This record gives sequence, C-alpha cells and structure tokens, in this order.
Amino acid sequence: MYAIVDIETTGGNTNSDRITEIAILLHDGEKVVEEFSTLVNPGRRIPYRISSITGITNDMVRGAPKFFEVAKQIVELTEGHTFVAHNAKFDYNFIRNAFRALGFDFKRKKLCTVELSRSLIPGLKSYKLGQLCKRLDIPTSIQHRAKTDAQATARLLEYLLQLRENRTAHGDSPPETRLSRLGAEANLHKELIDNLPHETGVYYFYNADRQLIYVGKSVDIRSRVLSHFNNNTTTKALEMKQAIAHIRYAVTGSELVALLKESEEIKRFMPVFNRAQRRTEYHAALFADYDENGYLHFRVERLRHNGPEPVALFSTMKGARGFLDHMIEEYELCQTLCGLHRISGSCFHHSIHKCRGACVGQEYPISYNLRAEKVLDRLVYRHENLLIVDQGRHAGEKSLVLVERGKYVGYGFIEAELVDNEIDVLRHVIQPYMDNKDVRQIIKLYLRQQKAEAVVAF
Repeated sequence: MYAIVDIETTGGNTNSDRITEIAILLHDGEKVVEEFSTLVNPGRRIPYRISSITGITNDMVRGAPKFFEVAKQIVELTEGHTFVAHNAKFDYNFIRNAFRALGFDFKRKKLCTVELSRSLIPGLKSYKLGQLCKRLDIPTSIQHRAKTDAQATARLLEYLLQLRENRTAHGDSPPETRLSRLGAEANLHKELIDNLPHETGVYYFYNADRQLIYVGKSVDIRSRVLSHFNNNTTTKALEMKQAIAHIRYAVTGSELVALLKESEEIKRFMPVFNRAQRRTEYHAALFADYDENGYLHFRVERLRHNGPEPVALFSTMKGARGFLDHMIEEYELCQTLCGLHRISGSCFHHSIHKCRGACVGQEYPISYNLRAEKVLDRLVYRHENLLIVDQGRHAGEKSLVLVERGKYVGYGFIEAELVDNEIDVLRHVIQPYMDNKDVRQIIKLYLRQQKAEAVVAF
C-alpha cells in the first residue's frame, strides 16, 4: 500500500518554516482507496509571496487545526505504507521535523516519483510534476494545493508502476534490482550494496586500484549511493559509475558531523570526482553594522579579500539577496535598512504595512533591533564558545561539535548519559580538525536551520 503525500508550507526551510496544508491518499497500487486533506495552522505568518503561489492565506488557516491536532491521523494513515511524494525528501523531511518537535520519531519507507521518473524515463528536460503529467498526457490540474497535487502524483505513480511492470515482463528488472546489478558490473560485491544502511553519514567510492575517487554525505547513505548508479545524466556521472570498484561508509548519526567529515575528507584526499568541492568559492557576502541612530543595517556586496569581516558568505549574489529577502519577510525588517531600497523616505514595504517604519523614524531602534538581531543569531556564533549536541551513531549516544574562541575545534561521540558533564570532561572525546571558512559556514548554516538537538554556550 502506498501513502501518497503532498504538503504546502510557509517556505522552503524544513526547520524554520511550517506546514500549512497536507493531503494523504492511500493507494493500493491500482487506485486510490482513501483520502485525507486539511489546512494546518502553522502558528506563524504566511509570507505574501507564498500565498500568491498557493492561494493559502493567513485568514484561511487561522481556524485550522494545528499540526499536533492531526498528527495521530497522519501516523495511522501512513503506518506500514510506503511514503510517496514528488520530491519526497522535501515532504518527508518537513513532516519528520514536525513530528520531531512533538517528540515522535516519524520513519517510513520512501518512494520519490521524481527519482522513479528519472529511472524509468531518462533524458527529460524537466521532471516537475506538471511538466511530467503534460508530457505523459496524464489529465490533472496542478494548483499548488495539497490535494490536487497529491491526486496528480497518484496518477503519475499509476503510470510509472504500469511502465515498470511492463518492462519487468519484457525481461528488465525493477530499479533496486537493476541498480544492484549495475554495481556487480562495476566489480562491486552485490551484498556490499544491499547492506548499505539507511543512516546518516559519509560514503567513499574507490576505483580498482583502491584509490579514493569520491566522497559524499547523505542522511540516507543507501538511497544516495544507489542514486549514483542510476545517474546517466552527465559524462562525469557515467565516468564515475564505471570507475567504482569498492564502497566504504561511516555512519555519523548527525548530519552536521557528516557535513564536517565530508568537507575534511575532500580537502585531505582531493578525490578526482570531487573537483567542484575541493575549494568552495564564495563570491558574495552579507555585512552588518549599526548606524549613528542605533539601527542595525544589513547589506549584500561582492566579497572583497582584505575587506571587513562579513557575517555570512554565499556562492552567488542571487543567493545572498534571496536569503536577505527571506529575512525581511520573516522578521518584518525595513528594506531601506537592508540596502534594498535606496530612495529616501519610506520603503515600499512600509507603504503596504509590512515594515513598521524604521526607515522614517516611526519605530525606535531598540524595537527594530530585537527582530533584526535574530538574523545575526542565525548567522554568527553569538558566543565564542559553543558545544553543539546532536544525534549519535546509535541509540544511547550523542555527537559533540566544539567551537572555542570562535573557531571550530573538532567533533566526537559520547554516551548520552555523560553529556551533562563539565566541558573539561567532554573536551577529551573531541577529535581535533582544521578550522577554515568552509567548516565555519557549515556550522553557522546548521545552527541557522536549528537542526541541532542542543547548543550550549560556556
């Protein structure tokens, strides 16, 4: 049985944004047998740009149930079924994070119709739901609403299941079996692929000469490794797939530790297929300072070496401005004080009542800065000494990432019951690693997304 899921949200950040609508269709492989859908009160304002896409407004969700009120139905409807969604990682992670906030560990077997489509229908320019349905002549109405999009996904799933069945009947095999066979053709032991864990960690590809050729990280090692064997989209992907002769992995439990370990390993070994990741290029920066009236200003500029220290680095100017736009929406900041409105007088957002008037002196600095400084909380180490506590490699263990004097020290693992010890005791489990711009950005982003179980300043 399949549980086809679609959600609408207040934005794209799985940690800071919230669900506004959810639909679940139970599908027996041939047809939908049960439907459930509801608006969800996200407990926060829906940005105008999101409402303009989904049509879901703040008034619509004001009287809707909150997530905890429908959580039991979601658990019961999906229990024992395969979680299906178009770009399943997005929907699954949003729902899993919502349950984590309730103290419940939501885990389901997943099937992504984007990945299944790429496997069964390779070479398309777009795998967006609407484009796929249009290309495959699947009648549907894509409205960016949970129920209609779930119904479209259901029709696409039916098409893909039938396509896979037809190919299997003609001698081809399902994706999982086919991927394992591809691994065997690359001199891999089939059991090595089959035994890869659905756990968070780092994986390593080696060639026939036992040379490390690629390092990657994933919250689901098995699924990510299998996706490499199903990737025929680029020359690089094909070359790497053909070169793989051995796989090794290291479970970390914590996604932050996996990110840090991946970055360290790439810089240390410089694998040939990690060319783009050996040295991260930052071209844009976000700066912050206070003006003579006490208001906190932000500005996005191209990164200049030997210039002032930025509060955050970005690969592109577009990415930096996009982040600042999101912060302006979330915290109702002033466009003028964020360098996005350079005309004197009130900013555009003030005219539509989305800025509280700092640009024309109607809001005092202390009130404005209480919100603006929340952006800094997400970007910089607000304390020079931090201990980040996160998931361990197994139950009863925690991971620790240490920052001292504003510099990354390293990470380690400890039994969960020992986490409350003094920092001098905990420091002994930390394995030292090199501090650099990349790891500082990794840690800041992780803290910004509020993924860690706990952050302790000392």
